[in-house]
Amino acid sequence: MKTRIEERLSALREEMKKNDISAYLIPTADPHMSEYPAACWKYREWISGFTGSAGTVVVTANKAGLWTDSRYFLQAEMQLEGTGIDLYRLKMPETPTIGEFLLDELDKDAWVGVNGETMSQAEVENLSHTLGRGRIYLRTDINLLDALWTDRPALPDAPIFEMPVEFSGKSTEDKLTDIHLMLHKAGADCTVLSALDEVAWTCNFRGTDVAYNPVAIAYLFVSNEENVLFINPKKVSEEIARRLQQEGVILADYTKLYDYLAKLPAKTRILLDPAHTNAAIFGHLPEKVKWIEGASPANKLKAIKNETELNGFRATVVRDGVALTKFYYWLETALHAGEAITELDASRKLTALRSEQQYYLMDSFESISAYAAHGAIVHYAATPETNATLKPEGLYLLDSGAQYLDGTTDITRTIALGEPTEQMRKDFTRVLKGTISLAKSKFPEGTRGSQLDILARKALWDAGLNFLHGTGHGIGHCLNVHEGPQSIRMEENPTALEPGMVTSDEPGLYRAGEYGIRTENMIVTREDSETEFGRFLHMETLTLCYIDTRLVIVSMLSAREHIWLNKYHQEVYEKLSPFLTDDEREWLRAKTMEI
Repeated sequence: MKTRIEERLSALREEMKKNDISAYLIPTADPHMSEYPAACWKYREWISGFTGSAGTVVVTANKAGLWTDSRYFLQAEMQLEGTGIDLYRLKMPETPTIGEFLLDELDKDAWVGVNGETMSQAEVENLSHTLGRGRIYLRTDINLLDALWTDRPALPDAPIFEMPVEFSGKSTEDKLTDIHLMLHKAGADCTVLSALDEVAWTCNFRGTDVAYNPVAIAYLFVSNEENVLFINPKKVSEEIARRLQQEGVILADYTKLYDYLAKLPAKTRILLDPAHTNAAIFGHLPEKVKWIEGASPANKLKAIKNETELNGFRATVVRDGVALTKFYYWLETALHAGEAITELDASRKLTALRSEQQYYLMDSFESISAYAAHGAIVHYAATPETNATLKPEGLYLLDSGAQYLDGTTDITRTIALGEPTEQMRKDFTRVLKGTISLAKSKFPEGTRGSQLDILARKALWDAGLNFLHGTGHGIGHCLNVHEGPQSIRMEENPTALEPGMVTSDEPGLYRAGEYGIRTENMIVTREDSETEFGRFLHMETLTLCYIDTRLVIVSMLSAREHIWLNKYHQEVYEKLSPFLTDDEREWLRAKTMEI
């Protein structure tokens, strides 16, 4: 594999010479700015061998580098070794930005190339501004990799399927009405929904084009005049096409979007978000079309779940909790019997148990099945080469989730496979305090995630500890497990948390070479009360799965935290036990006993 990477880099450099390109950028994104691209757009993985979900490769005549964040530092080190690609750790003091790197490496009047379909307009503008300081120019109309990637997968063509209103809670026609109202308020005539989850949500369908994400490759043009779904016609059944037409959506071929945009009438006012729209879309707009900058209306509408969707989540976490309980019962029983269980064995078993549950579609991401030191790799992915065998000692971290027709799950539990050390128990308890503190938070309307983030970190900070990833991300309804616009993290995000938003609650702690700890639940923002000081909101915990109390030091919990944990375990037992066997039920009773 390492040899093939070197050969690919060499071939790319030859193409760069032919096109007078001094540096070429390969981002992770696809034309829809997806976090997880379909196989046909995994250019960065193909050129580097790095399989993480975030990162950009930069290739010059004599250097190559991968810029990625802290979740993937350890993984990238292993996967890039021997490839000739250096690791650049984002947000570290010693790491230059990509723009700074290019300014140092390139001469004046040099050209940098990138496929404009794989970079947002905002990224293009920012990079062009930086490069301009050194009289270096950026081309976005050049794709050098398609000619080299001779066995590149084709665009997915699997059929889409319905998301019934009984699960979505709202018709496509009503959703389009909401979008049109938001366009009118923004002073716009139209917009392009390019995010795959936004298109699927608006049109009430789902697909299987992207691993772990029930979406389909498509764009949706929304305007006062017509709503056009740009999709491979072979993917749409007659029934879905008829339903969409009745709700005001006509079909066009996926490849015709740019031609359609190029013919927009003069003075058309189009609302687009430059941070989440590829540069090629902007490049095809006629000069006399007025661009209005703003977030996609569907992004906000989709994030605020209606009661039908929330009830779906509540039903989903019961079935998911049953599968998880069966899994942890199986795991403990098998290990006590001396069976050899590997990280991959465990993740495959959990998928099998989830697949037995009603409405299961697929896992919502590749499970992070991480034993001992592997748990310290935040987004570890077990491979046949790294596949560790679980032993009756140390910690096991499992971050997993599933897509069901009525909801999406994302949960992390860390359990002790043997007698935990005092340090493990202290670390675990501090992380748990953060999970509980955020789950029990009450806050005024208008509060942003960055203002709540300290709740998940304070117990760690008090001990001089920290974690570098975000504390919470939005979660879709039978859609992407990572969605916006809300988040809970140290970095500022102007989006306020609103009732109906489902978010993860996942503080962690990672000791390189030893273990990782993360306790993650899904929480939903709910209305709480109104006083003379305004309207207040609170969090409702959705996830149902026991927390390993062998790792909890009760004396470190406040009375409030202690009560929360016991009440939570009571709820877990009451809601899951009716669906378990006698042995599983007794096992869960022991795991959820008051402490």
